[in-house]
Amino acid sequence: MENLYKSCKLCPRKCGADRLAGETGYCGETAVLRIGAAVIHRGEEPPLVGTGGSGTIFVSGCNLGCVFCQNYQISHDSRRLQRRLTEKFPVQVKYAGNAAAGKSIGKPVSANVFAEICTALHDKGAENINIVTGSHAVPELVQGIITAKNAGMRLPVLWNSSAYESTETLEMLKDYIDIYLPDLKTLDSEIANKFFSAPGYPQTAASAILKMTEMTHGDANKKTIVRHLILPGYLESTRLVLRWFAENVKDRAQLSLMTQYTPIPGIGETAPNRYLRKDEYETVLEWLEEYGIEDGFCQELVTGSDWLPDFSRVNPFPSKLSAPVWSAMT
Repeated sequence: MENLYKSCKLCPRKCGADRLAGETGYCGETAVLRIGAAVIHRGEEPPLVGTGGSGTIFVSGCNLGCVFCQNYQISHDSRRLQRRLTEKFPVQVKYAGNAAAGKSIGKPVSANVFAEICTALHDKGAENINIVTGSHAVPELVQGIITAKNAGMRLPVLWNSSAYESTETLEMLKDYIDIYLPDLKTLDSEIANKFFSAPGYPQTAASAILKMTEMTHGDANKKTIVRHLILPGYLESTRLVLRWFAENVKDRAQLSLMTQYTPIPGIGETAPNRYLRKDEYETVLEWLEEYGIEDGFCQELVTGSDWLPDFSRVNPFPSKLSAPVWSAMT
């Protein structure tokens, strides 16, 4: 699988970087897998948290360019982030770790170390292994999962992604992933370009999610949960997503509707600068009923930033939400 990093076409960007030779792709990463943190996370959907919490592994780098990314410290290298901000907007972003080299927070790990992280999560009571934003690192992650399973790890494995991934790359995961947890951010190309730097995101994400439901439908041990974050002021984008979900995958996937959009100071002047209003939330709830979407999860209206992660700390989240197991900062 290593050859897939040469003239990289793993994700829909198809940037062609020779990541085996140390070049970085659009994702900001070479062929080396880097991890920002691993925690017992209690802030995911209830069945994923269970009683022990979700064993969440945050992969460094990302193939999207979301201007309001809550995980910006691990998803963007500092040079790329600086280019995305306008000269008019004051930049007040704290970087730690290897940021001096222009990299996002993250420590290189081998397949054996990845397996050790999985074992540590298991030993701390994790209900599953939850891999976050790994689309650009599929070959290394597959090898890590295989190594963990060979070492006796039997936890279900979650693929927690933006859905900006190719169906060919998803096929590589078929035998290793039990639960797919993709975002469906928007089906509006203008919004995709403005906020995610990916005008082709709608078509790509829709195809990816259809592929995920194809790989899980009919298997009692597998499932797909489609997440959607409501953007304040852009309710019609949410309406498009709900309609598509109802017409295409309602009987094969669950919906997880999220209200936690939070403005991030210093990140992206084009992003909405407020929280979701109560009337917007209530409108979306009415649409759920209109489209007959009943199976899934709906986050309560969330405002405030106390829960936002800070990956420069050993425990990126407040202690009530997570317990640290492994950190790039140690």
